[in-house]
Amino acid sequence: MGTNRSTLKTSSRSDRFFAVDALRGLIIIFMALDHANYFIAHQHSSGEYWGGTLPVYDSLLAFMTRFITHLAAPGFFFLMGVGMLLFAQARGKSGWGKWAVIRHFLIRGAVLIALQLLLVNRIWPVASNGWPDIYIGVLIALGGTMILGSFLLWLKPIYLVALAVVLFIGTELLVPDPSLWGQFKIAHPMDYLNPILIYPGGDGSLWSNYPLLPWLELVVFGILFGNWLIRDQRQAYRGALIIGLVFLAGFLVIRYLDGFGNILPRRGDSWIDFLNVIKYPPSMAFTLLTMGINLVLLSLFSRANNWLQSFFYPLVIYGQVPLFFYIVHLILYASLGLWLAPEGMSLANMYPYWLLGLLLLLPVCWFYRIFKQRHAANFVLRYL
Repeated sequence: MGTNRSTLKTSSRSDRFFAVDALRGLIIIFMALDHANYFIAHQHSSGEYWGGTLPVYDSLLAFMTRFITHLAAPGFFFLMGVGMLLFAQARGKSGWGKWAVIRHFLIRGAVLIALQLLLVNRIWPVASNGWPDIYIGVLIALGGTMILGSFLLWLKPIYLVALAVVLFIGTELLVPDPSLWGQFKIAHPMDYLNPILIYPGGDGSLWSNYPLLPWLELVVFGILFGNWLIRDQRQAYRGALIIGLVFLAGFLVIRYLDGFGNILPRRGDSWIDFLNVIKYPPSMAFTLLTMGINLVLLSLFSRANNWLQSFFYPLVIYGQVPLFFYIVHLILYASLGLWLAPEGMSLANMYPYWLLGLLLLLPVCWFYRIFKQRHAANFVLRYL
């Protein structure tokens, strides 16, 4: 859903950044599964919040359906940071100044926020009773972190590392004690700052699932990785595997110790309890686990030969039109849910409709991608 196109003239997009687009496409289909679950099955998790209780899953299918979709949000923020850096580098070569690049991201970030407020927030209530007046969802967070990240694109890597670490640890330290869950009320304009910037929560007037600062760390990490990708593509992809494995090892340690970095302790001693981590806001354990897997997948995609690249080409199609896919797939699955299962259905019965939605969206995304390429100079399409 972030910037995903580069005009580097030294090589074609598909050759140089296949792995980036393929990973984005993969997490897009995982995201679609999560939303098909919400709109069609009506069995979506109640949410892994910093307070309250962790979700309980009554079957392996229910847990795995939720678990694999956890890769989507951190992957989107990370890849948006990568895409922003690639865009800035390419536009710089074609003569754009820093403020022209920043202006582009300010406008695009504002478009994302507007789409959330004016369109997406009218779709979510279709499958839910009760909805806040203002909902801060993923598009607002992507737009907000894009705006903030646009001012960080020219920082030296060492400063990006420091900022990512500060955000990674610091935002965890700012999460309130879980016993305070449910006590948040908006009684003063300053009360909006916490759910917008630091930790999820709210009331009937405003609810936030995606405060900006905990997700900004992944955008910063993406900008850092984008710098590496430009300097040495092969080394960057090899490094992604190493860093991914280090992240996974870090997750195992933090989760085993079950203290700082988890936000909430494990419910029990099963492997599902071990992997059932806090997403809202992203705990250190959540970030290490999901980004560890994403980085390993990115490295594996980079090793794909020509045959595998052709096999995974549908992922690239989805991955190159993420915002378009996001909007259209919400409308599609919400419509399918209203038509086929207004009261919901079993997870097993939902899966074919998830796949049907992906098949219907593939040619639509393919045509839109071609249309956008042919009208690349169009001012409106440039931000969609």
